[in-house]
Amino acid sequence: MKNYMTLLAFLLFVLTSTAQQLNTAMDSTVTTYREITIKGKPVKYKATAGKQPVWDEKGKIIAGLYFTYYERTDVKDKSKRPLFISFNGGPGAASVWMHLGYTGPYRVIVDDEGYPVQPYGVQENPHSILDVADIVYVEPVNTGFSRPISTMEDSEVAKRFFGVNQDIEYLAAWINNFVTRQNRWASPKYLIGESYGTPRVSGLALELQNSHWMYLNGVILVSPTDLGIERGTVVGAANQLPYYAAAAWFHKKLPSDLQSKDLDDVLPEVEAYTVNQLTPIMSKGGSITDAERKEAAKQIARYSGLSEKVILEHNLRIPEQFFWKELLRDEGFTIGRLDSRYLGIDKNDSGERPDYAAEIRSWQHSFTPAINYYFKNFLNYNTDLDYYIGGHTRPWDRTNNTTGDDLRQAMSQNPYLHVMVQSGYYDGATDYFNSKYNLWQMDLSGKLKDRMSWKGYRSGHMMYLRTEDLESSNEHIREFIKLSTPKDGQPAQYLRKTK
Repeated sequence: MKNYMTLLAFLLFVLTSTAQQLNTAMDSTVTTYREITIKGKPVKYKATAGKQPVWDEKGKIIAGLYFTYYERTDVKDKSKRPLFISFNGGPGAASVWMHLGYTGPYRVIVDDEGYPVQPYGVQENPHSILDVADIVYVEPVNTGFSRPISTMEDSEVAKRFFGVNQDIEYLAAWINNFVTRQNRWASPKYLIGESYGTPRVSGLALELQNSHWMYLNGVILVSPTDLGIERGTVVGAANQLPYYAAAAWFHKKLPSDLQSKDLDDVLPEVEAYTVNQLTPIMSKGGSITDAERKEAAKQIARYSGLSEKVILEHNLRIPEQFFWKELLRDEGFTIGRLDSRYLGIDKNDSGERPDYAAEIRSWQHSFTPAINYYFKNFLNYNTDLDYYIGGHTRPWDRTNNTTGDDLRQAMSQNPYLHVMVQSGYYDGATDYFNSKYNLWQMDLSGKLKDRMSWKGYRSGHMMYLRTEDLESSNEHIREFIKLSTPKDGQPAQYLRKTK
């Protein structure tokens, strides 16, 4: 019995030590130097990969956040060199998507429309913004290689890190420390976030100002969520129609007179109908007349590519999942959620929703092998930890989400702060029309609209996977930097209009 207990204690020690060894390097980095060509010109840079700690209120390390930091090495004066702090979403999504898809020096190998090809790997990104800005890609706790300390209970991890406001609070402190360590306080600073990363960076803009006195030049929202802005059952249902029209146009399911027009000519018509007619009709609910119901069904069918019959069966409110199943049902295909250009095949053509998200499977196909290959072979970062691409931050506390208004308040307090939104027309999860709606509702007074801009692209949630949109969206970031950079000596102040 004594020998058995000794053996058991030894095994427990080995297992515990192994777990700790995987998680001990909470404050260490590796550095590499490379050169790529961006917009036809050579750009030399340094890449720093590793972890920086998260500390608790007593100064004890409670987590290590993995980051990849790219700095151009031929720039001596960093005071005018923008620093971009980049987050993906989920919550629980790693930074791999924008890192190897959008703004970084290398991008995943895909075809011109964003579909996976073999052999897997990465290639230079000739459109990266590294020529004009330094970039750090940050992995929140339990994404990528970021982990809490191994002795922390799951309930404590969730309590400290997994929630709208918990996330914002600890990440703001981490950013403060990062900027101090890297000596970037004098630099113009920007936040860019995709999907759930948009409430994250919206909340961070105010938290950094209020708690750390760090003021930003810009925030970029890529495929934004609702940012805590209420829509209700009426506006929420009506606002889906412009996206339905975009997806139907792409798949050539609109009537011939609409299909013959360019997408940019179709969507304003659908948007006007949505705001001026559909929303008031839906607000009447069951009190509308039969004539009103039939006319609304006719118009929704015209703009969505669906039949009047199924629209009436759904009382004019078409669930998104049903739309993804129904639009190409007669052809035996479903369409993607995050990017409705993608096609899927279900076990049965019948049903109310697709069996799987076709676009996610395609993206996992190309990104997973590429990121694991890239860290080891390009950044010399070696670890036995699994790279968490997603799914390890549950449950997530979504209560008290005021991030849209947080961003408005940050803009009000900071006359330098500009906001740009980038949306794909074929994104059915965080659709383009609702991203416009966010801006309208954030700025009810209209006093901030001169510092707000919106850009649309003919692709989906990750619009940068399509080569044409990769080029234009990065170029829009370059233009945004110029727009949000004040002239030397220009004060951050509001001026009254004089007669």
